[in-house]
Amino acid sequence: MIKEFREFISRGNVMDLAVGVIIGGAFTSIVKSLVSNLINPLIGIFVGGIDFSDWSFKFQDATFKVGSFINSIISFIIVAFVVFILVKIVNRITRKKVDDDEVEPDQSEIYLKEIRDLLANSTIKEGSDYSGKSDKQI
Repeated sequence: MIKEFREFISRGNVMDLAVGVIIGGAFTSIVKSLVSNLINPLIGIFVGGIDFSDWSFKFQDATFKVGSFINSIISFIIVAFVVFILVKIVNRITRKKVDDDEVEPDQSEIYLKEIRDLLANSTIKEGSDYSGKSDKQI
């Protein structure tokens, strides 16, 4: 059981996921700091000096921290946008790499195309309507 766990944990996907989660947590704390210390003061300047982080209201015994919620929304939008940009970049690189790799047909595909062409030629000789070779992918 320990051996299986070691094999599971040492797989590339699990390690990549762990690194991603750790970096994601660190990135999220940076974004929260950015929102609290830079973006909110800028917004406060334009809306009359309101500090969103302390913005709240009370209803009976409950305190609703609207400012903290707004900070979380702004942080989420920033993180989602950065992830979106990263995914677009990775997809573009991956797509380019796939396009650059010319895939040569394997031997079985070559044989199948030859058989197709032989059958097409024999059908033409017998008077069929078939007009010629086709290079469709098999």
